[in-house]
Amino acid sequence: NVVRCFEDDNVIHVAGKVDPISDIEVIPAEGSFRAVVTFFSETVIQANIEDCVTNACSAVWERLPEDKVADRFLHHPDQRFRLSYLLGSWKKNKPAEQATDDWDFAEPDQAAAAAASSDESVSTADAEKLQAKLEDYVGRITALAKSKGEAIAKELLPDPHSASVEDREAALEIFQSELFADEAFHEIVHDVMDDALHRFDLLDSGELTHRSSSSKWPLMWTYETADRTEFLRQARWFSSNFAPSFGKLLTPLVDGIRVQGPLFPVFTDHQAKLVLLDGQGLGHTPDSSTSVTTHITRRFSDVDAILLVDNAEQPVQAAAQSVLRAVASSGNYNKLLIAFTHFDQVKGLNLPSYAYKRAHVLASVHNYLSKLKEVLNGPIVAAMERTIDEQCFMLGALDGPLTKLPPGVRAQLNAMVAFLEKSVEPPPIPDAQPTYDPSGLGFAVQRAADSFQKAWAARLGLAVGATLPAEHWSRIKALNRKISTESGVDYDSLRPVADLVARITEEVANFLDHPVGWTRPPVDDDEAQRAIAPIRQVVFSGLHTLALHRLIDEHLADWRRGMDHKGKGSAARRAVDIRGIYELAAPIPGTVNSGPALEFMRGVRDLVRAAVEENGGTMQP
Repeated sequence: NVVRCFEDDNVIHVAGKVDPISDIEVIPAEGSFRAVVTFFSETVIQANIEDCVTNACSAVWERLPEDKVADRFLHHPDQRFRLSYLLGSWKKNKPAEQATDDWDFAEPDQAAAAAASSDESVSTADAEKLQAKLEDYVGRITALAKSKGEAIAKELLPDPHSASVEDREAALEIFQSELFADEAFHEIVHDVMDDALHRFDLLDSGELTHRSSSSKWPLMWTYETADRTEFLRQARWFSSNFAPSFGKLLTPLVDGIRVQGPLFPVFTDHQAKLVLLDGQGLGHTPDSSTSVTTHITRRFSDVDAILLVDNAEQPVQAAAQSVLRAVASSGNYNKLLIAFTHFDQVKGLNLPSYAYKRAHVLASVHNYLSKLKEVLNGPIVAAMERTIDEQCFMLGALDGPLTKLPPGVRAQLNAMVAFLEKSVEPPPIPDAQPTYDPSGLGFAVQRAADSFQKAWAARLGLAVGATLPAEHWSRIKALNRKISTESGVDYDSLRPVADLVARITEEVANFLDHPVGWTRPPVDDDEAQRAIAPIRQVVFSGLHTLALHRLIDEHLADWRRGMDHKGKGSAARRAVDIRGIYELAAPIPGTVNSGPALEFMRGVRDLVRAAVEENGGTMQP
C-alpha cells in the first residue's frame, strides 16, 4: 500500500490542472482507503484569524479601498492561512472578466470543468450568502478601525504630512495595540471562529474526534471506504484549493493528512510500495530561503530518501540551493534525489537534443556545488559532485494523462521509483572509524554563533553596514507574537531556530571533515565520507532539540515581554530585547566566557561526542 502524508503544505488539488491524486490509477488490490486528518489547535487558528483581522484594520488605517481591506482579511501575510477557503471569495467591485478567447493558451481543462459542475462548487445562492457575510465582516472591521484610528491619529498625528516615519510607525503600533484591547475586535474574531467551526457541519461522512468531551473544536477526522471515487471526494474538503469550492473547504484548518490505500500509478513496471511524506513548500527568493524550515529538516533522519522537486526551466534557484546546502552539511547527501519538472519546456537553439538539455540543467547543479565549497569543506561537496548526476531525473508533460507520457519520461519515473525502493536498504558502514580532538569544536561554535548573531543583528536593524536588509518592524513583531503565543517558531522567512541549526551544522560538518586519526586509513574520500555521514546525521538531528530549547523554551518569558512594548520607539526596544535573547541563547565564545557561553559550548560538544562514539568513532579527552 502507498501512504501519502501531507504534514504542512496541505494543497494536493490544483485548479486548472490534473489532480495529482485522482490521476493515480488503482490496480485491484485487497484493502480499503483510509484517511486520518488532524487539525490545528483552536489557539493556533485563533492567532491566525487575529492576524487577518489586524491586517484588515491596518488597511483601513492606510485608507485603502474596500476590496483591499477584504483581501487583507481573507489572506494571511505568509500566504499559508487563507480565510477565503472557509468564508468564500470577495466578489464585490471585481473588474469584469476579459473575454476567454483573449487568454486562451490551450484546450479547456476538462477535469476542472467537470469539477466545477459537481457538488464541489458552491451554489449561486450559497455564494450570495457568503458574500453578504463577508461584506458584514468588512463593514464591522472598517467601523472598528475608523473609530480607533481617528482618535489615535488626532492625538499623535495632527499633521500627518509633516510627521516623521518613526511617528507614523509608532502611531500604527499603538493603533494595533488598541484594537487588540477592544471587545469589538474579539467579537469579530470569535464570529469568524464560529463560522470556521460550522464548516465541519457540511461533512456528510467520516467521524470527528474532539479534544475533550467539553470541546467543540475537533482533534481529527477519520474515514474509510472501499469506493475510491467517494474517498477522493471526501478527502478534497481537507486538501483542495479549487476556487469554485471556496466557502466549503476546511483546508486552512488542517495540520496533516495521512492517506492509506491501494494507490498505484500506471507508469511503473510493478506495484511499488512506498511511504511518501509531502511537506511544506519552500520560498522563492534568496531572503526566504536562507535556511530550510525545521518542519522539513527535522524529518531528514526519519526518511530513506529526500526528493527535491525543482523547475528545469529555472533550475537550482534560492530555494533549491538551501536544500542542497542543508542536505550536504547534515550528511544526508546520499539520500537526495532531484526531480526536475517542466523538462519539456527547456528549449533553445543551443539545445538540439535530450543530452544537451540534460547537461544544461545539470550545469546549474554543478555550478552551485562549486560555490558551496566556499561554505563547506571540499570533501563533502566533492562526494556530492561524484554522484549527483545519477540522482537527478528529468520529467515533463506531467499535467497530462499518465497514459500519454513519452517513453523517456516513463523511463525516468521508473528509474526514480527504483532509486527510492533501493534507498530503503541501509548503506554499508566502513570499518574505518575517525578520531577527533575536541579542541577544534570551540572554534566551530564561535564561528557559528558569530554568523548567526551578525545575520540577526542585520534583520533586527541593529547592525551598521550589514549586507542583509533590515526586516520591517511589523514582521519582527509578528515573529515575536507567534513565539510568545506558542503557535510556532517561524514567521514566513524569519526562522531563528532553523538559522541556528544550519549555522552550527555547517561549522560542525567542517570540524568532522578533519579527524586527527583513523582506526585504519580510508581507501578513498568516498569511504571517508560514508564513515562520517552517520555522525553528521546524528548531530544534525540533535541540534534541532538543542536550538529549540535554547532559543525558545528557556526564554519564553522574555519573548512574551517583547510584546509589552508600545508607543514610540517600541520597535527598536523589541529588537534590542530579541537580540538579547539570541546573545544568551547562542553567545559567541571568546577568551573569557560567561556561564551561558560555557553551557552553549558544552551542549554542542556533548552532542558531537555522543554522535561520534555512537557511530564507533573516538573523541580524545
